[in-house]
This record gives sequence, C-alpha cells and structure tokens, in this order.
Amino acid sequence: MDEILCIIKENNLTLIEDAAHASGAYLGGKALGTFGQTGCFSFFSNKNMTTGEGGMLTTQDDTVAGRLRTLRSHGMTSMTWDRHKGHAWSYDVTDLGYNYRIDEIRSAIGLVQLAKLSANNARRQVLTGLYREALAEIVPEVRMPFAKAKGQSAFHILPLLLPTGANRHAFMDEMKEQGVQTSIHYPPIHTFTAFRKAGYQYLDLSITEIIAATEVTLPLYPGMTEDDVIQVVNAVKNSLVLK
Repeated sequence: MDEILCIIKENNLTLIEDAAHASGAYLGGKALGTFGQTGCFSFFSNKNMTTGEGGMLTTQDDTVAGRLRTLRSHGMTSMTWDRHKGHAWSYDVTDLGYNYRIDEIRSAIGLVQLAKLSANNARRQVLTGLYREALAEIVPEVRMPFAKAKGQSAFHILPLLLPTGANRHAFMDEMKEQGVQTSIHYPPIHTFTAFRKAGYQYLDLSITEIIAATEVTLPLYPGMTEDDVIQVVNAVKNSLVLK
C-alpha cells in the first residue's frame, strides 16, 4: 500500500479501494477502505458482515460524497422524505443516476451485524489458526498461503493450495460426498470471456494460472467449532488423491 500511495501521489491519480472482503481489516492501524479517496464494501450474504445484499461507499471528500448521494437515487436533487419534511416541494434530475439506495430494513440488519463484526473476525482468526495447525499436522501435502501477511486480516475466506498432481475436480467432489462444501476463489480475471470481449490481448500470467488451478476454499464462519475444523481437515486428507 505504501508503494501504491507513492505512485498515486507522483502521478496525480485517485485511489479507489475495493474493500469488499476487508470489513474490519487494518494495515498499520489504519482501516482498509480509508487509504484512498473512496472505499467500496460489500454486504453480500457471504461477507463478514451482511445486510443480505448491498454495500457501502466511504469517503472523506465532501464533493465525492455529494455526487454519490445524487447518483444513488436516479440523479434526483431531493427524495420523497425531503419533500414530506418540507425541505423541498419538487425535484430536478441533474445526472444519469442509478437506483442504488439501501433500504431501512437492510440498514437495521447492518447495524446489528456491525456490532458483531469485531468479535466475529476474532473468532475467524482463531479458526484460521486451528486450520493452519491441523492441516500442517494431518495433511502436510497441502499449503495455506498468507502465513506472514502484514496487517490485521479480516479472515474472510480460508484458501487452500493443493499439491502438484492433485485432481481438484475429483477432490471437490469427494469433499462434497463427505458433507463438506468447497469453492474456488477465484478464476483469474484475464481468462473470463468478458475480459477478452473487451479487446484485451491475452496476458502471460503463468504463475497466476498455476496457483489458481490448485486453489480450493474451505468452510470458515464464526459459528464453527474446533471439532468442525478437524472434521474438515480429515475430509481433506481422505479426499486428496494424487495422480
């Protein structure tokens, strides 16, 4: 981040942070999502704090905040509530806006979730440590990345790297048979059809592709117990078949 901020300053650029997975994460004591002009958070149902769907933008720039408020509601200069309270009797549309307003019900859910975020993230950290110890002892063939990552992680997902020669599809099928859901985070962006349709030429990202082909995401949520973690790790051991 220090290097990115230097590039931003030297080239008069604007930093917009994708902090969708970083609710409650810190770097050098500073919350992720607050380094740039704007921070973008996701409250989708699988995130560390959720409103079911939706998200949040943060900024310390009053001009940006004003424009975001306009764009989120069809580019209108006043809302129904403003007119009800007598602050305005009509409205203008000043820009091509969107319908990005979060409603009161989801906002109420979000406030409750926010109060639980710190404790839930702390629990995720404990579970991640248990995973790391159990995998190293029971299935040393696999790897867990980011052991020495800087800052305070949000511990959003639990990525696992299978050894060379493992059949990932067969591994995930066997995990499912043992009652453990797995996922992939993520297929590399440059391999998506939309990326190629946009006119970008194929990029030589061979290391990215090698890592991505071995990644599997294991269950991680605050309600897990130590026994749950051991059950998942044993399923990993039983499902790992090398070619």
